[in-house]
Amino acid sequence: MKPVHINKVLCILSFALILTGTVSAAIPEPVRLDSGSVSCISANDPGVQVFKGIPFAAPPVGDLRWRAPQPAAHWEGVRKADQFGPNCTAGGGAGGRGGAGKGKGPGGGDKGPAPAKAAAPAGPAPSEDCLYVNVWTPAKAASDRLAVMVWTYGGAFTGGSGAEPRYDGEALAKKGIIVVTYNYRLGLFGFLAHPELTKESGHNASGNYGMMDLAAVLRWVQKNIAAFGGDPRKVTIAGESAGAILVSSMVGSPEGKGLFQRAIAQSGAWMGLSIGKMRTLEQAEEAGKRAAGTHSIAELRAMSTQEVAQAVTGVQAGVVVDGWMVPEDQSLTFLKGKQNDVDVLIGSNQDEGTFFGGPPASAEATKNRARQTYADLADDFLKLYPANTDAEAGASSLMRSRDETGWHQRTWAQLTTKRGKKAYLFYFTHVPPGNGARGATHTAELPYMFNNPPANGSWTDVDHKVADMMSSYWVNFIATSDPNGKGLPEWQAYGAKNDSQAMVFGDTVQFGPQIELPRLAFFDKYYAVVQKK
Repeated sequence: MKPVHINKVLCILSFALILTGTVSAAIPEPVRLDSGSVSCISANDPGVQVFKGIPFAAPPVGDLRWRAPQPAAHWEGVRKADQFGPNCTAGGGAGGRGGAGKGKGPGGGDKGPAPAKAAAPAGPAPSEDCLYVNVWTPAKAASDRLAVMVWTYGGAFTGGSGAEPRYDGEALAKKGIIVVTYNYRLGLFGFLAHPELTKESGHNASGNYGMMDLAAVLRWVQKNIAAFGGDPRKVTIAGESAGAILVSSMVGSPEGKGLFQRAIAQSGAWMGLSIGKMRTLEQAEEAGKRAAGTHSIAELRAMSTQEVAQAVTGVQAGVVVDGWMVPEDQSLTFLKGKQNDVDVLIGSNQDEGTFFGGPPASAEATKNRARQTYADLADDFLKLYPANTDAEAGASSLMRSRDETGWHQRTWAQLTTKRGKKAYLFYFTHVPPGNGARGATHTAELPYMFNNPPANGSWTDVDHKVADMMSSYWVNFIATSDPNGKGLPEWQAYGAKNDSQAMVFGDTVQFGPQIELPRLAFFDKYYAVVQKK
């Protein structure tokens, strides 16, 4: 007797339950897409169907390496969407300021904090053939027209995957939305800029291949999500860290126009996690030439994945001003109000900086760095972030990381409301069990936002309550552009009257103060200086 795969058993069981009327109906299978038909697997909840590993673009290998994503090939018959596709390999790329933002503030060390690391890989071994999408849907029929969240993972643009267990979409889907995760190209395969690539592109641009993948999956959603019971006119792009940077970049990009209606960004925006200008195409091209050495692009495309990873090293992964996907430094785009016309839900965590590790700089080094970075504003900085002892310098470094990241999100909220759209700010302060001194660190909010408790059963009643409320706010915003709902404390939209307030997700969830106004005002001054350079 042949063994039967457990996922097939679950799908059969789900279908049987549907026939007997003991569970709500589900999308009829197979689901017909623009490239072919797919069949589901069942989630733990039989009311949610899961489709894994659907190609949304052709494998970007061989001659398609470092090109805009091309359409996926059509397949005959029914494709079993029962396994995640491979994670994207980063090759020899090095994490840059894009992933978690390169810490420029005093106390962060000369190189800034280490890039944000992704969780342990899930699914098949990493590969260049990695452009796959996953869908969780609770729809009962294709006509349901449910709202959709497209999730972009973090990982410093050198790691991460749409298959990570912490991004499992079942719990959010059970609350009435469709969840889409996907993979985008990483490291040298996703962000290599080079004069040869610029010349051949047809757009006089190169380097933003990972961002092009996001645009491609959004076009895939527009064409296909209705077959899963989704509404292509109710799409929210969402992401954390590097994913939040890609989200903000797409909000600011003309290539995103009409592909989504709302955006969620957690701990990241177009400048990363610290204030600075985006890299230009010329800067990225020069770095790409150094990384590629004497090899031509044709030679590199003829190499295997392993060979090119050895030949090309030191690529700074992250979004650049390429003149096409990103026409200009997006600080200018947002200041001019030229970004896409969308409502946003954005915010950061209380202890962002503890995630990045490493010993803090000494008091003397911190003061020197303050003078180098802030120049005439250095004294003002050191009043807010004193460094009279090494211990004080370390604590101030963490505060600066927290406040500069929060300032960026609040600035995005300001510029959104100026555009005439709504912005909702959050501030995550709840300390997960076992986090200790790391506190509410970078990424700490993810299991609460997805309502995915850890497998070790460490969550308390408070944790479960925070997760239930947080996920409900997110689902409400994705569905209606307003996070508020029955039984939830009121979340006020951002405005001048509540400039330093946000929805605070602590042991108690309530709207209240976050970063103090004098700290926000300091970074306003510094930002103005940076923009004049």
